[in-house]
Amino acid sequence: MEAERKREAEISIGLPETETDVEDTADLAAQLHTTVTVGEHAFSHMEDDIDKQRLLGGQPSYTTADPETASMTNDLQHKQRYERLLRRAKNEDLREVSGMAVSTSALLYLISLLDPLVKGDYVIIYFHTITTTENHPSLSWIRHVYDMLEYKYKKNLKAFYIVHPTLWTKIMTWWFTTFMAPQIKHKVHSVPGVEYLYDVIDPDQLEIPAYITEHDMTINGLRYYRPVTSSSS
Repeated sequence: MEAERKREAEISIGLPETETDVEDTADLAAQLHTTVTVGEHAFSHMEDDIDKQRLLGGQPSYTTADPETASMTNDLQHKQRYERLLRRAKNEDLREVSGMAVSTSALLYLISLLDPLVKGDYVIIYFHTITTTENHPSLSWIRHVYDMLEYKYKKNLKAFYIVHPTLWTKIMTWWFTTFMAPQIKHKVHSVPGVEYLYDVIDPDQLEIPAYITEHDMTINGLRYYRPVTSSSS
């Protein structure tokens, strides 16, 4: 019995807490309450496969964070995607891209041509002349290209002219600029003939293929448009 009482006494005996230990513990607890808890911030949640989550219908955790954090994250990811495409455009051989087929190669070819130009103001003229339905890009591909391009493409674009538009072109343009890209709606213009461009662009600056000018004369005739001139007072 004496031995059992001794063992019980040994088990119940512990090291007493000193005043210093208690104060340090309380002070540490107070500090922890005033600091950011690791794991609660949006950037601490690492996403192993964001694209997979999107395909499955889920949302990455950063999309549910505060708007400023989500915007910064989206901008950073967009810039990284564009820089990867730009590196590919500079390194890959794009000479075999003919007819601007709707593909990744066409996007890379577009970036390789425009990236040096969009650092300042620029104008694009798109000739839809004698374009067959097989060469019509889908609305989803146009949206994909628009989303891939950096902000400087939209900001520095002064005008986008579509020459010889068809009914399909007009409908697609209206739909896209109304619902998908309203920021550039006022910059997109459809013109029925080449000479309508002479109001805004010097003819000497235009190098137009012969088949386009021949088609233009066939449907519009010769000298069908006179540029607008201001009358002298």
